[in-house]
Amino acid sequence: MLDGNEEPSKPNKAESPPQLKKSRTVITTATDDAGPTTPIFPGPLFPAVRRISTAVASRQWPPPDRRASNAAADHRDFSDRDWVFPSFVVPQNTSKRGKKLASSDSRTAAAHGRLVDASHRIASQSPPAASVPKPEAERKKLKVVPSGAPASSSSELARPISRRPGERKRYLLLVVLTFTCILPVTYVFYLRQRVAQLEEWCTEKDISSNSSFSLFLAEKNPFFFHFANAERRTVALYAVVIILTMPIALYKHLDYLSQIRNLSKRMKSNEEEVPIKKRIAYMVDVCFSVYPYAKLLALLFATIFLIGFGGLALYAVNKNSFAEALWLSWTFVADSGNHADTVGLGPRIVSVSISSGGMLIFAMMLGLVSDAISEKVDSLRKGKSEVIEMNHILILGWSDKLGSLLKQLAIANKSVGGGVVVVLAERDKEEMELDIAKLEFDFMGTSVICRSGSPLILADLKKVSVSKARAIIVLASDENADQSDARALRVVLSLTGVKEGLRGHIVVEMSDLDNEPLVKLVGGELIETVVAHDVIGRLMIQCALQPGLAQIWEDILGFENAEFYVKRWPQLDGLRFENVLISFPDAIPCGIKVAADGGKIILNPDDNYVLKEGDEVLVIAEDDDTYAPCPFPEVCVQVCAGSCPKTVEPPKYPEKILFCGWRRDIDDMIMVLEAFLPPGSELWMFNEVPVIERDRKLTDGGLDVSRLENIKLVHKEGNAVIKRHLESLPLETFDSILILADESLEDSVVHSDSRSLATLLLIRDIQSKRLPDKDTKPTSLRLSAFSHSSWIREMQQASDKSIIISEILDSRTRNLVSVSRISDYVLSNELVSMALAMVAEDKQINRVLEELFAEEGNEMCIKPAELYLYDQEELCFYDIMLRGRQRQEIVIGYRRANTERAIINPSPKSERRKWSHDDVFVVISISQ
Repeated sequence: MLDGNEEPSKPNKAESPPQLKKSRTVITTATDDAGPTTPIFPGPLFPAVRRISTAVASRQWPPPDRRASNAAADHRDFSDRDWVFPSFVVPQNTSKRGKKLASSDSRTAAAHGRLVDASHRIASQSPPAASVPKPEAERKKLKVVPSGAPASSSSELARPISRRPGERKRYLLLVVLTFTCILPVTYVFYLRQRVAQLEEWCTEKDISSNSSFSLFLAEKNPFFFHFANAERRTVALYAVVIILTMPIALYKHLDYLSQIRNLSKRMKSNEEEVPIKKRIAYMVDVCFSVYPYAKLLALLFATIFLIGFGGLALYAVNKNSFAEALWLSWTFVADSGNHADTVGLGPRIVSVSISSGGMLIFAMMLGLVSDAISEKVDSLRKGKSEVIEMNHILILGWSDKLGSLLKQLAIANKSVGGGVVVVLAERDKEEMELDIAKLEFDFMGTSVICRSGSPLILADLKKVSVSKARAIIVLASDENADQSDARALRVVLSLTGVKEGLRGHIVVEMSDLDNEPLVKLVGGELIETVVAHDVIGRLMIQCALQPGLAQIWEDILGFENAEFYVKRWPQLDGLRFENVLISFPDAIPCGIKVAADGGKIILNPDDNYVLKEGDEVLVIAEDDDTYAPCPFPEVCVQVCAGSCPKTVEPPKYPEKILFCGWRRDIDDMIMVLEAFLPPGSELWMFNEVPVIERDRKLTDGGLDVSRLENIKLVHKEGNAVIKRHLESLPLETFDSILILADESLEDSVVHSDSRSLATLLLIRDIQSKRLPDKDTKPTSLRLSAFSHSSWIREMQQASDKSIIISEILDSRTRNLVSVSRISDYVLSNELVSMALAMVAEDKQINRVLEELFAEEGNEMCIKPAELYLYDQEELCFYDIMLRGRQRQEIVIGYRRANTERAIINPSPKSERRKWSHDDVFVVISISQ
């Protein structure tokens, strides 16, 4: 059997013809002379190369004639041709590389065997070439040596593969390092054995004198005397060398160590194996990422290692003890300048190395400290730190109402020196603080703390101490109404999931009245809802029917003037409400919280109601600490109410109102108008929504148009910002015009306000051009009913006999609206913020607001002075309050004819003054 690198054996070596050497061959043997030779055909998978026969054939030299050889070749069978299989079929040589490959992947051998079987099947299907007889010597059968053959036979046939240069260098380096490390250590142990033999010999000779023993050793073996003094330092030196070289060698040959490579066998056999270096790097990365103190511990370990390793090196090159060497190593690490006094080449090299390592460790320590400080500052800057507060107000979310809401909360907490308001929103903390700083408002001692996070995540809620807040306000988002209410519902669910429980109540701003019951069902008694669209819609209708009411609501809802407060006064127990009404010089009682009825608040109670123990008084005052009851007899002496004039309140006359725009709750507004307006009134609806779709939307909202008795709907289709469309309307004939924030633009405050402002200016321009029509128009029935009210007359004339109410969402548009000479306006966002702040301070006020905004029960209205007094009659405000009680009304303020704003809760109330019929009074009365 011949190797692929050897020449076939011949009788005469000199006469052997030259042979081409192949690195990979197929060995064929004649195993059965009787049987036919199995041909193997070349193809794309089996390229043809030369075959080397196992039988030694007789060869002639020089070779025979070429033509004769070609003729003889024509009669040969395919089996006479020399074929060589590709490298993935032929048996590989048993070099070290081949052994490693065969042991690591047995499936390759199986694949080789399947390919060989396939070749035999192909050969068996070919027809035998029996037409031409063959010589017996040429009948051979191919035999393929499988890859799983014994290594002894394959090694003889295959050519050994030469090692790569990189492998040779690594193995050579490993051998050199092994020799360098093992040989000195062996020599050291040999010398130690010699020392032990000499000590045993000295013990037997009873040599006790140290000096004589030293002289004896010096005479006996001079080299041993030197080694006895330097033995430990030599071992230390070799240990230093080994410690330095072993990590490098281990890192270089980590993947070639079979013990470590077995760690990668935990992976599945059909997956790719990951190198050990990558696995170690990954484990280190995970360790540093998961454990926050891993870097610090690694730095501490590196420092201890450097001190110990440096001390060992110094002990090897110096004459100091090991303890002194460790201390010297620490001084080099702590201060790199200490190595300047070192003497000797070896100590200097070691000291410089230790000082360099100390500088590196010091730089790493500075980096870690700097990173820790930067992370802490960044955490504080981004609002990730925890809020440690109690009895604070927590605001969840961010909207355009936040500025006015913070302003009202700051004013409310002014009397107590300021409070704490925490804002949690999904915005960057710096952006929130910058937007709050742009408000340019003095918070009067109130601290506003911003934190970045999501109200839907419990961890973020705990970060702002949600369980310790006295009130939680959930703001509506700037999305459409359904999405905003859906988000508010999720926030309420998240708040109810707080394990510690909630100390305060939750005030939720809703956008759609239809979604309010679901939120209350989830939150229970803790939830107080303020439906922004519903509140503004009802307020706009009240302001359209009673000009100037918007300014009064701003004064009452805001904390800048007078607002509602509920408080218990035990000294008033047993008094009738008529007496309680005039017991507060600095407040106006307007209701009672009945303790026996579960804390129900009764507005405008009967005069004969007697306060019982536990009852509280609802008042309108400037602040909760600015009022107190005084003894009744002292006040009673100054009061002489008298009787009201026998003036009959005029009946209500039909109204003609125009709605410009389409709100999502317009069906609720129509129902409120149905309750307030007398029969025969008309409601014109002018917007871009098709008439058929309007009827469908109104029906879906629960409104049955056919059942309306007091108002008649008139539909007009058009664009409110196109002047041509507005000119088709009889704008000079309407008693009130309401410009609504269109539903299609409710997501954008700026666009909605721009559209409302444009519509307002166009209507004013059209009305100004129709002034002749205004002079010929008969006087409005509503205006004739209040012929003596100059204030209402001026409001009507300022708007060309039409009261224009524009729904403004952004308070910054207020100045622009005031320039446009409209009679009245509504700042919806600001009014909603005021209501939210008032309910957040006291949840009981929400019941009062709900009743005042409802179409049934008590309402706030403006009435002329002729109903309460005679012209130029001199009365104090107490007298007017008692005369109001004769009409079952509570007078809470007034507006003089020569002033611009109404005064709520005037002071002093006992001061007498003259009144005229041009004055008006603000009262709380039962709606008729």
